[in-house]
Amino acid sequence: MKKLLLILCCLCGLGVAQDKTAEENTAPALTIYNQNFFVAREYLPMDLKAGVNHVQFAGIAAHLEPDSVILRDPNGRALQILEQNYRNDPISQELLLSFYEGKTIDFLVQRGENQEIVKAKIIRSGYIPSTTYANGYQQPSYTQPLVEVDGILRFGLPGQPLFPALTGDSILKPTLSWLLETNDPGKFNAEISYVSGGMNWQADYNLVVSDKSNGKFDVLDMIGWVTMRNQSGKTFENARIKLLAGDVNKIQEASFSARAYGAAKMADEASAMAPVVREKSFDEFHLYTLQRATTLHDQETKQVEFVRATSIHGQRIYVYDGAQIAQYGYYNAEQVRNEPSYGTQSNPKVWVMEEFKNAETNHLGIPLPKGKLRFYRRDTDGHLEFVGENTIDHTPKDETIRVYTGNAFDVVGERKRTNFRVDSNHNWMDETFEIKVRNHKKEAVNVRVVEHLYRWTNWKLIEQSQVSRKTDAQTTEFPVAIAADGEAVITYTVHYSW
Repeated sequence: MKKLLLILCCLCGLGVAQDKTAEENTAPALTIYNQNFFVAREYLPMDLKAGVNHVQFAGIAAHLEPDSVILRDPNGRALQILEQNYRNDPISQELLLSFYEGKTIDFLVQRGENQEIVKAKIIRSGYIPSTTYANGYQQPSYTQPLVEVDGILRFGLPGQPLFPALTGDSILKPTLSWLLETNDPGKFNAEISYVSGGMNWQADYNLVVSDKSNGKFDVLDMIGWVTMRNQSGKTFENARIKLLAGDVNKIQEASFSARAYGAAKMADEASAMAPVVREKSFDEFHLYTLQRATTLHDQETKQVEFVRATSIHGQRIYVYDGAQIAQYGYYNAEQVRNEPSYGTQSNPKVWVMEEFKNAETNHLGIPLPKGKLRFYRRDTDGHLEFVGENTIDHTPKDETIRVYTGNAFDVVGERKRTNFRVDSNHNWMDETFEIKVRNHKKEAVNVRVVEHLYRWTNWKLIEQSQVSRKTDAQTTEFPVAIAADGEAVITYTVHYSW
């Protein structure tokens, strides 16, 4: 008897395992791109007879690109698609009103505690059909309806409209339908893959400056999240989700300018846990796979942790770029050279930047998808305070990340031109500048003073108070160390010739 019970238990366990495997094999799979679209793979149970069959798939994504649909039998059954139709105008009150424009229908009107039926003619329903023109993923829009009651026109409905029964071809959800022909009848799970808009993901990184930081470098702890937003009009139950990071070329119509929707080292407690998101290289991109199936509801925002790293060494950088030249953005090269006042206005702000290396030796070394970095520092009372944020682009491992987080309060700059000479006959110009950077902090700071030599391509520093470093064809940088409550003064003369 015990052997029989054991056999039955084993058979039951095998049946449960097989059911679970079958369910996993037919679960939806999503690959979400951070460009407001996704690729879905779903399964549709079919029972086909020999010959021509009419099949419907109700509840498809609302922003489907119909020409992207691929329907097939994973086991190789021959299917000939005679016709495919996509309808994305589900039944609504506004849509039904549009069916009866120019006709009279009944309205249920509440008058105090009593109800009565009033007849009204629908002059204008106010319904404007939805469109997916140029993959804009737009929703239907509405204007105020216009009706006629007892020979009088009025805006708005007099009460609750009462419609006749629905016809057989009405749809309640976006629907795909096919005319399929096959010579191999039977039941099977058809696989349908398609591209749709209305789904997006992004990375968000929270970085906390540790108490271990000192004057030489910052020590950062990072937690990275992926945030998925589903506005596809469809809920995906127990979906297997992948996130693709990279810039995939996606064609858009030229007339439509934009879519309508516009850890190498873990903490001790986390190191023993399996990663929630696993990363791998794929073609020219990177795929991040959620390690467990999850349900992604329509209109839901879901977050999953995908990276946790500690003891990242970073550096706070002060940069003074004192020339205000944005107002001359429309100038050409000749105007820049010939305008005496160009670049003489001063900007007093000193930028604060945070820099760190995305390397394994710095406890990171993984591809980081583009997203937002938020920085926090702990106050003396132990509370975390937000100190700035910025975005990064897709960043491979072993690259340096540098982001602007704000302007320094206690470090200010001053820049002025002290001499200007030009000889148009002999095609040369000399300019002399004096830059002052004052440090009102209680500790010393290092500041990178950036100067743009914008007058002409041929230039030479003929005088400079300290050694500079050429960073590109028209930029040089003066590194200065400023004591607490101190000031640094830099002077230089640049000679241009043309």
